[in-house]
Amino acid sequence: MEVTATPIAGVYIIEPRIFKDSRGYFFESYSERQFRSEVADVDFVQDNESCSCRGVMRGLHFQRPPYTQAKLVRCVRGCVLDVAVDLRKDSPTYGSHIAVELSEENHRELFIPRGFAHGFAVLSETAVFQYKCDNYYAPEADGGISILDTSLGIDWRISPEEAILSEKDKKNPLFKDFESPF
Repeated sequence: MEVTATPIAGVYIIEPRIFKDSRGYFFESYSERQFRSEVADVDFVQDNESCSCRGVMRGLHFQRPPYTQAKLVRCVRGCVLDVAVDLRKDSPTYGSHIAVELSEENHRELFIPRGFAHGFAVLSETAVFQYKCDNYYAPEADGGISILDTSLGIDWRISPEEAILSEKDKKNPLFKDFESPF
C-alpha cells in the first residue's frame, strides 16, 4: 500500500497495490503490520457498513471522550466525497478539513485519527461505505457539527437542495456555536 500524508497531521490517504489480470483484481484492504508501521498504532475493534443513495450526506459526526474513535474508511461500491474536520483545539489546523473522493474504482482509504468530525456525501446512484473504528460506538457520546455549515468551506459537490439528511444531522450546531471536547 502507498501511504500519503495530508496537510493535516495524522490524516492519511491509503492506496492499495492492486493486482489485475483477466480474472479481475486482488488487493489487501488492510494489513495490521503495515498499518501500524506506516500509519498509526491502533487496535480496530468494530467494523461498520452503510448503504446510501445519491444525495445522502452523513455527518459531521464524532464521539466525545472517553469514547473517541479513530476510523479507517473506504467506499466499496459507488463513490463518495469523504471529509474529516480537525476538532483538536490545540492543533494548528483546528477547523480545517480534508476532502477525498473514495470510490470502488480508486480503492482509496482515508485514516482519520481521534479528535476529528467525519462525514461523507454520496456522489453516485448508490454507495456502500465501510469503516473500521478503534473504539466501540457509545450513543451517549454522540456529537456532530452541521454538514451544511458553509463557514467550513467544504465543497460537497451536492447542493443543499438535493442533500438528504437524517433528522439528527439536521439539528447539529454550526461550527461557530460548537465547543470542542478535544
